[in-house]
Amino acid sequence: MFIRKSAIIRGVSNLRVSFSFMKSYIDVLRAKKSAGRGTAAQAEQQHKKGRLTARERLDLLFDSGTFQEIDSLVLPRYERYLGGKSSQFGDGVVTGFGLIAGRHAFAAAQDASVMGGSLGEMHANKIVKAMKMALSFGCPFIAMNDSGGARIQEGVDSLGGYARLFDANCEASGVIPQLSLIMGPCAGGAVYSPALTDFVFMTANGYMFITGPDVVKAVMQEEVSQEHLGGGLVHSQESGVSHFLAKDDTECIEQARELLSYLPSNNLDDPPYVKPNDDPDRRCPELEEIVPTDPSKPYDVRTVIASVFDDGRFFEVHEEYAQNIVVGFARLNGHVVGVVANQPKVLAGTIDIKASVKGCHFIRICDAYNIPIVTLQDVPGFLPGTSQEYGGIIRNGARMIYAYSEATVPKLMLILRKSYGGAYCVMSSKGLRGDLIYAWPSAELAVMGAAGAVNILFRKEIAEAADPVAKRRDLEDDYKEKFSNSYVAASRGLIDDVIEPAESRRVLIRALELTLLKRERHTKRKHGVSPM
Repeated sequence: MFIRKSAIIRGVSNLRVSFSFMKSYIDVLRAKKSAGRGTAAQAEQQHKKGRLTARERLDLLFDSGTFQEIDSLVLPRYERYLGGKSSQFGDGVVTGFGLIAGRHAFAAAQDASVMGGSLGEMHANKIVKAMKMALSFGCPFIAMNDSGGARIQEGVDSLGGYARLFDANCEASGVIPQLSLIMGPCAGGAVYSPALTDFVFMTANGYMFITGPDVVKAVMQEEVSQEHLGGGLVHSQESGVSHFLAKDDTECIEQARELLSYLPSNNLDDPPYVKPNDDPDRRCPELEEIVPTDPSKPYDVRTVIASVFDDGRFFEVHEEYAQNIVVGFARLNGHVVGVVANQPKVLAGTIDIKASVKGCHFIRICDAYNIPIVTLQDVPGFLPGTSQEYGGIIRNGARMIYAYSEATVPKLMLILRKSYGGAYCVMSSKGLRGDLIYAWPSAELAVMGAAGAVNILFRKEIAEAADPVAKRRDLEDDYKEKFSNSYVAASRGLIDDVIEPAESRRVLIRALELTLLKRERHTKRKHGVSPM
């Protein structure tokens, strides 16, 4: 076919014109997308506060080059208070999805350089939309909080946005992992969204509090110490609102990525399995030296955890809060497990109100996300005292009972030393559907310790004895032999076996491999009524 040269020239010319039109469209698109990103000066101001920008945080959270933004052109409701004039896009929050260690996740990062990260109607809609997409696709959702609070100019619309956000948190609860990273201010009603999520991370210069606008302003202008009004240390040590404390944004995001490596993407998946390097038949002879046989001597239960679990690795949760109980994630022969352990070096490992709250939350997290629970017990009972009674130890202790009973995941327990009183019942006992329970030969299971029992039962005999000290010792030995040693419990079927400490890792791994086959369902109901 013959084509004239003039026709070719005209075609090329037309293509150039078309390309020139397309370039103009692309230029407009780029200008619109960059309009909501804040200025270099605003980014520098953020850096001076020791904080990263929203997009810098997202770049650290997601695998390199995988983050895909959504709703980048959403407009705030400016027309309601600026006469319809607007050139701003983005609305102070960046939302989207990407890969974290090769698995899909969604995130929303509030951008303090755009309108102070304040939440308005469309801002809330962006976050809720991303959350609902995460729920639909079965992906974790990570919220990065850095906001001046509700956008005052939008009035009740901003409050309605918060309500929709809270509802989305509740809908996703127990279905997909929800993480909140507090990297700046989070004040007023905004604090309730993080409180509804599974885990809260805080940086040293992040803060959360419910208080009046004058105090909010004073804190944000650094006229009042953050630590006195909801800083990271306060919420990590005192209130328990924060599960992790980091020195800066980078460490906070690293912590979040590590936590996600132990969690499934959703409640229908299994936790990530990692092929182990540690020998499943490895003996742990050091345990015979780590735990003193004298029940009054303290030790750090973390050394037991490091000995038993894969490669000595343990990712602790709520490390600063209620330190008389230790909880966190580890692996047994490559399988993720949740560890709940009494800590004898703090309050002798007794269970108090804070320990009950901490333990209950962690147990329910594990059950929601198909993570087996391994309980290491060394507990002398509940912490006595009027402050505990007045504070509601009965109600709060019952929460831990409910959590263990409700959990249908595999439940293993190893009794290291003491198992006294109601605390024995509370922590994964056979009566609470514990699957396999083991004890060391030095373990004591009883209503109370031998010394306390002898004081009550034989007070008169001891007082009248020619040698009260010797009499007390003989009676204590007799009580241990007849009532409180691990063999008595084994003879009643209340524990499944007595094992050597050095065999703990091997025995727990074999028990876990069996109980991973477990299928258990509770009586059909709308929902139970957990003690609150």
